[in-house]
Amino acid sequence: MRHALRICAVALCLISTSCAQGVSDEHGNSTLRALKAAVSEGRYMYGHQDDLCYGHFWTHPEDILNDRIEGSDVFSVCGDYPAVVGFDLGGIELGKEENLDGVNFDYMRRAAMEHIARGGIVTFSWHARNPWTGGDAWDNSSDKAVASIIAGGGKEKEFELWLERLSAFLGSIRNPDGTQAEVIFRPWHEHMGGWFWWGIDTCSADEYIALWKKTYAYINELKGLTEIIWAYSPNSDVDKDEYMVRYPGDDIVDLLGIDHYQYSDFDTYINRLKTCLGYMSELGEEHEKNIVISETGYEGIKDAKWWTSLNEGIKDYPIGYVLTWRNAWDQQGHFYGPYPGADCEEDFRSFYSLDNTLFLKDIK
Repeated sequence: MRHALRICAVALCLISTSCAQGVSDEHGNSTLRALKAAVSEGRYMYGHQDDLCYGHFWTHPEDILNDRIEGSDVFSVCGDYPAVVGFDLGGIELGKEENLDGVNFDYMRRAAMEHIARGGIVTFSWHARNPWTGGDAWDNSSDKAVASIIAGGGKEKEFELWLERLSAFLGSIRNPDGTQAEVIFRPWHEHMGGWFWWGIDTCSADEYIALWKKTYAYINELKGLTEIIWAYSPNSDVDKDEYMVRYPGDDIVDLLGIDHYQYSDFDTYINRLKTCLGYMSELGEEHEKNIVISETGYEGIKDAKWWTSLNEGIKDYPIGYVLTWRNAWDQQGHFYGPYPGADCEEDFRSFYSLDNTLFLKDIK
């Protein structure tokens, strides 16, 4: 009865005009209302990066030729897909066939559309190359990158070509009936750290906000991709004021996220996350936004009870979803989700069975 009860609860909220209204009346209503419905029930959705593209020691390029895309570490462990699947668009700006992790963009499009057709939610991040140096997203060697692509910077035309390619891909994600699909787009993330070229050490607050606004204006206004849901997600080593200091504005942000990883002991990780979720809950109310854990995880998951411990730490906060990072197929220790044979496999099944976690069968 677990799944049936949840399906009914979410579906009723989606069709009810008395349900808590989505943040934007112009776009993303179904997705935003579904997230809010989950929160209203004291539940949250589980998401996994690149879940349909590859997994721990496997990849399936042959699925490009198949009618369906079915591979998934999460499904292999619990018999269900994540409610949310994340993909990254790094490389689309250069017109490449594959993203920075080797995922073919045609395959990514198919995987995203299939997940949406099954009733799931899709989110995209964008680790764009450095437009000034030609380096990768982590090339923070110059403070001219952001300045070069906003007004008068000299690289505007090149950046607009990047946005054209990005928009073409996002616009190609369609519902089964051919209409534009709702997807979450999370650009210029973790900007309060110094590791990306759009970070706090390489651009001013005004430049960062101008970058966000230019990206939004091109995609939403010029290209008319109004079904896109825009997510703002700083890194977690900030306080409430710092979280908002480069906020581009309520009119162009739909979701408030946080990127937070475990690097040492679990208590340090979860206490910091709870601090962030505490002030994000306040900000969500103040700005009428849903809040999410847009990236998290523990590389290698060296704790057999990590999943149920995570739930204990976050269950009392009004988060719409929590997304753990990818399971690399070519790096033995680089995994953030479950897989068959992992030490955390049984605990993940316990996590799946909890009343407050939502997977694809729960929301479709």
